[in-house]
Amino acid sequence: MSQRVQPLYNENDHAVLFFTDLVAGEAIPSNQLVIVDHGEAALFDPGGELTFTPLSIELAKHLNVKADLKYVCASHQDPDIITSLPRWLMHSECSIVTSRLWSRFLPHLVSDFVSGKMNKSLLDRMVELPDEGGKIALGKGQIIAVPAHFLHSVGNFHFYDPVSKILFSGDVGAAVTPGQDHQPVASVADHIPLMESFHKRYMAGNKACRAWVQRVRKLDVEMLIPQHGQPFVGKDKVAEFLAWFEELACGMDLM
Repeated sequence: MSQRVQPLYNENDHAVLFFTDLVAGEAIPSNQLVIVDHGEAALFDPGGELTFTPLSIELAKHLNVKADLKYVCASHQDPDIITSLPRWLMHSECSIVTSRLWSRFLPHLVSDFVSGKMNKSLLDRMVELPDEGGKIALGKGQIIAVPAHFLHSVGNFHFYDPVSKILFSGDVGAAVTPGQDHQPVASVADHIPLMESFHKRYMAGNKACRAWVQRVRKLDVEMLIPQHGQPFVGKDKVAEFLAWFEELACGMDLM
């Protein structure tokens, strides 16, 4: 199978697909995750306009996008996260899962033409997450929305799959590793220089880092997948990353 898509889990009608390297050139490389449970699919951080066509082509090899895609989940509001929103709205029946802080901002991405093509308003297709997060029903299971506020958005969520024990961590853990995003981190110590400057600038402060780490440690995480760069595979690698991030001085700490 192409390195563009990797099956990370597939048991008992529950599957997890990991998409990488779909866009080349000037765009920021990004990863996408898809979870399918008993025929219902959720897509996490689908990316911008450049990502839509290659992602939808690859995704169509595994499911009926129009009928099976129940959710498009946006960890936050950045262009590389969700600006492909109009295309997903038009080509599927999905609902958009995002922080309630961004539910009134995302309509700015959707033209009147797209709105007119939909059978109901965009706000009717929004699942607005409260600050404390919550559980999102998918198939016969659920996805857990984990608060990650100020890392780096004021309304930010990561998404945990309790079946595969995979945490999609948005920009936390992100690095620039072009052509290698499909390969797990081999050494966290060697990987830190690839992450450090981004996290120091884009994360709001150590208090937010610590709050997030405390939440994540309560979960049984075997794989941590950021939106950019290589995944952390294995509880040892996840623990090493959490230990580094917990102590990171960043954002307001450095002003």
